[in-house]
Amino acid sequence: MPTSHSAAHGEAHFLTRIGWLRAAVLGANDGLLSTSSLMVGVAAAAAAPGQIILTGVAGIAAGAMAMAAGEYVSVSSQADSENADIERERREHLADPEYERRELVAIYVDRGLPHPLAEQVADALSENGALEAHLRDELGISDHSIARPAQAAIASAASFVTGGIVPLLTVLLVAEASAIWAISAVAIFALALLGAAGAKAGGAPLAAAIVRVVLFGSLAMATTAGVGRIFHVAAG
Repeated sequence: MPTSHSAAHGEAHFLTRIGWLRAAVLGANDGLLSTSSLMVGVAAAAAAPGQIILTGVAGIAAGAMAMAAGEYVSVSSQADSENADIERERREHLADPEYERRELVAIYVDRGLPHPLAEQVADALSENGALEAHLRDELGISDHSIARPAQAAIASAASFVTGGIVPLLTVLLVAEASAIWAISAVAIFALALLGAAGAKAGGAPLAAAIVRVVLFGSLAMATTAGVGRIFHVAAG
């Protein structure tokens, strides 16, 4: 695969972070929110502290494995499609390299280069790898965008565990009567930090990211708390 522009020139572009950033942010957000919601729901049902902790541990273990498996399967499907396109492009180059050259010239002409200059660019890039030039400029496949299933799975699982540990540690440090409010407050604060960190790393606006994760996180915990309370009243 071709060397990425940012790697060659020492520049840090946000696009190069897409692969791991998406999985890490999604995993941490899921770990924090789902574990907090589970524990808040169980606490609202007047469960004993040991049951709340067990719920948190089980939620973290199950969620981390589910995130890893889901990411691996999803990104593997993307990788399979990319590999099929790469193999198809390789066969086309072997079958008719001149046609592929004209196709590359046409791409550069469509992007605004004069035809003579487009031919020079196509020939110059093809000297260092015609296939790589086509993968990048025709199919949009490059080092920073290629699917990496194992990387996505590991990032998702690790970040899920990291996010899930936050409410688990919280319930270990507070009194039983304060568990619901402590978990909720810490989770909302952590969600705000996570939203800000994700926005900062991805170059997105901070305010919108923070409001988004806090709003939906609060709604999720309120919903599970309500379900837990209803179950407790009904069972009582």
